[in-house]
Amino acid sequence: MLPGFKITDNKGFHITFRNGVTVSVQFGGGNYCQNHDDNIVPNPGDKTCANAEIAIWDKNGRWLTKEFRPGINDDVIGWVLPDEVLKALIWAEAYVPEEM
Repeated sequence: MLPGFKITDNKGFHITFRNGVTVSVQFGGGNYCQNHDDNIVPNPGDKTCANAEIAIWDKNGRWLTKEFRPGINDDVIGWVLPDEVLKALIWAEAYVPEEM
């Protein structure tokens, strides 16, 4: 994906940086957030939530979430507050991919 923004099923968004790293921020039904038990089918209109689910991956689809937060057991992090989302975005933008 080219650098930029993507809306995902009216439940969240992706941001992809020039280094090819994407951060997914999701806060709809079925996501690990305050709205988890809401209807999974996206609803039109505004939706608010106190927290969100995030995931991070590189341009090759390799998960980076565990590098951002070592010690987690999943490729997503749930119930993340806005300040931690900001930290994830800053981390992802500065990430230097490993040479293969």
